[in-house]
Amino acid sequence: MGVLTTVPVEAQKGKLGSGINVSNLDKTANPANDFYQYSCGGWMKAHPLSPEYSRYGSFDKLAEDNEKQVKTLIEALAKQKNTPNSIADKIATVYNMGMDSTKLQKQGAEPIKPMLKQVSNIADNKQLQNEIIALHKEGIMPFFGLFSEADYDNSKMTIAWLYQGGLGLGERDYYLENDAKTQEIRTKYRELISNMFKLAGYDKMAKASANELADMVLAIETRLATASFSKEDQRDPYKNFHKASVTSLAELATGFNFPAYFSALGLDKMKTLNVAQPSFIIEASNMIKYENIEATKAYLAWNIINSAASFLSDDFVQENFNFYGKVLSGKEELRPRWKRVSGTVNGTLGEAIGQMYVEKYFPAQAKERMITLVKNLQIIFAERIQNSTWMEQETKKKAIEKLNAMYIKIGYPDKWRDYSGLEIKNDSYYDNVRRSNLFDMAYMVSKIDKPTDIQQWGMTPQTVNAYYNPTTNEICFPAAILQPPFFDMKADDAANYGAIGVVIGHEMTHGFDDQGCQYDKDGNLKNWWAEADAENFKKRTQILVDCFNKIEVAPGTFANGSYTLGENIADNGGLQISYQAMQKAIKDKTVSSAKMDGFTPEQRFFLAYAAVWAGNIREQEILRLTKIDPHSLGKWRVNATLPHIQAFIDAFDIKAGDKMFLPHNQQALIW
Repeated sequence: MGVLTTVPVEAQKGKLGSGINVSNLDKTANPANDFYQYSCGGWMKAHPLSPEYSRYGSFDKLAEDNEKQVKTLIEALAKQKNTPNSIADKIATVYNMGMDSTKLQKQGAEPIKPMLKQVSNIADNKQLQNEIIALHKEGIMPFFGLFSEADYDNSKMTIAWLYQGGLGLGERDYYLENDAKTQEIRTKYRELISNMFKLAGYDKMAKASANELADMVLAIETRLATASFSKEDQRDPYKNFHKASVTSLAELATGFNFPAYFSALGLDKMKTLNVAQPSFIIEASNMIKYENIEATKAYLAWNIINSAASFLSDDFVQENFNFYGKVLSGKEELRPRWKRVSGTVNGTLGEAIGQMYVEKYFPAQAKERMITLVKNLQIIFAERIQNSTWMEQETKKKAIEKLNAMYIKIGYPDKWRDYSGLEIKNDSYYDNVRRSNLFDMAYMVSKIDKPTDIQQWGMTPQTVNAYYNPTTNEICFPAAILQPPFFDMKADDAANYGAIGVVIGHEMTHGFDDQGCQYDKDGNLKNWWAEADAENFKKRTQILVDCFNKIEVAPGTFANGSYTLGENIADNGGLQISYQAMQKAIKDKTVSSAKMDGFTPEQRFFLAYAAVWAGNIREQEILRLTKIDPHSLGKWRVNATLPHIQAFIDAFDIKAGDKMFLPHNQQALIW
């Protein structure tokens, strides 16, 4: 599997396809007016939404195919006799327990009853704080979250971060906005909480009605939401970096015993940390101390129930799905049990599954070929930076240094995670999830006040995705994404440049988007820009903000250009960089200049790019993603992004008056 072809075009004639599946096109649509429909209409018609999906696109289809491959690996272990406590045995035990619907039905709420009983027995604030500590140790995080992240002042070291959290709805706007749709979601959420309290029997333990308990929970979460930073403010690294000593934190947030909290987590020697949102942490600590204790107990109980629901009997699973699946996303049907359980195994022993996945499905030579492509795109990106007209030479120099310093991860880790300390038993499905959470939390905490582990991966090899991490200045491409529609070994590389090439360029550009550009080559939060260059960058990126703000994604609902800016910059840059790399490959005759299936290489490039975003989506999911997702919707990653690329305008002869046309002087020309 490779992306860059080194065999001369003449030797490839008759062997490589165009990389474009013409059946995926809708040739009744005009590419000059709706390129998304033209490029993806056939695919969308052939892949209607099934009841289990709120969105189904090229990404999802590939993820689904991978899911089936992973299922094959897991089921083979689940059917055989394994050595006790071996990795194979742990995988098989978790899977078999999740698939044992009879035992799950029989157990009902029993796995969480001891935890709920302990919460109901809390009599004073000290016991309350001890319970919060106990929950945090197993990854259930009421009121706030604790994470290990790089120190923005010294990215070579990892420190503790306190972060806002504790919201069952995830995003604060669900609690604060008052349009009819959001009010309906809150009403349904309250019903979910009430119904779950009844199923778990906590209303009887608390000696209050389920509705009263639900009102208490919603009041606490609304207060937390009111204190939370907006999603736009959370994208500003300077607004979320406030280093403090443990002593000063204790003086700042007097309502919660943070020194005791850190000590219980094994961080008793820790001196400093980042308090990401100080005003939120102060409010949360005051709530812990002064809120009605019965209300706080209800809130803790809800955190337990909500975190466990997916791993209990079918009544819990269905109730959870009715809200988070149906109401929030518009899904009509629960995913099959095997998919849900495979997902749990992946979450519990992800890298162990990944090691098996790579051995069976990922050829060893793929890593080297991908590294070659990344290096070639780095060269092109450096040329583009050097030739830019809006940056001073010193800023260009530092940008190129950062680009060349990027750490590249391809396919799978060089060192696999050790799961020998993870205890898996034959007691209950949820208890194994709990032990996994305890194991993962301890693993995460163990990184604090240690040198940053550059070899640690943020995704498993079987994940269909990619990422850029600003504090390690790394780009990562897991094995699972290195296959069609992103890369096709049997296709001419024009299509590969349009798909995986743009993905690579996209992740590189994240190092220079509105967030990434604030970190230096070592991952420290440090301004390396000349003042005039920073102003020019802001003016150029504002064009994208204004463009996406005008998009009506659903009746009365508009895209958020500020929130999606980073991803939109990355799409814009990825296209420019990879297109130029393809042009160089045409000159070098490693990409065919001939038409294939009636399309020039330039046209194939953009058709392949659009095909990556093919998909169908429900309106509820459009509304949900617009509220919570920093990525623009697939349709607009095509129709709103491509008019800013002059090469696209030229490739399809788009004229003034066409909907896909933007004059050159109105295009966002950034990287």
